[in-house]
Amino acid sequence: MPEVIFNGPAGRLEGRYHQNKQPNAPVAIILHPHPQFGGTMNNPIVHALYYMFVERDFSVLRFNFRGVGRSQGLFDSGLGELSDAAAALDWLQTFNRDARTCWIAGLSFGSWISMQLLMRRPEIDGFISIAPPANLYDFSFLAPCPSSGLMINGDNDAVTPNEDVVKLVERLKTQKGIVIDHRVLAGANHFFEKNQEELLAYVESYLDKRLKEDQAA
Repeated sequence: MPEVIFNGPAGRLEGRYHQNKQPNAPVAIILHPHPQFGGTMNNPIVHALYYMFVERDFSVLRFNFRGVGRSQGLFDSGLGELSDAAAALDWLQTFNRDARTCWIAGLSFGSWISMQLLMRRPEIDGFISIAPPANLYDFSFLAPCPSSGLMINGDNDAVTPNEDVVKLVERLKTQKGIVIDHRVLAGANHFFEKNQEELLAYVESYLDKRLKEDQAA
């Protein structure tokens, strides 16, 4: 799990990177929760997602948004963080020019940023959006959503009520050719503090299913 430093729009960004040795290995990038509420790349779910992709032979990057840890810059209410994510994906792709597929995952604030990056980068084939804050941020840019993916949240989420995520998913499901898998974990709060094993088991199952489908295609 080598530490890496790469250039972002507001200065250097700090990350952790795993390089798979296969020349056409798939790639994944993982985005952390809100920087002003303690979100970092070392969040337990972000950390676990990182290793989930590593175990499936991905080249994987997680990093700190500007102003977090040793990343330079100041919090920019999402606009700058989206630029950080784009720079991180650019950096990842310089080492993986022949990657056969590209995934993005995000938790809470990171899921909002990840979905915006998804709209801007057609090479992203799948997404994992955990606890998307559908009541706090505008997701109307997903028109249409360009890729199929997973949205997962808890029914005991005091930050984003389940009904707001359901409305978002229902809107996305109307789009032809796009499959949004939506899972609600009973009793789980916004950060799945007592439900992380259940969360990760479902995410792993979903990713394995998608990868198997891609291989069969």
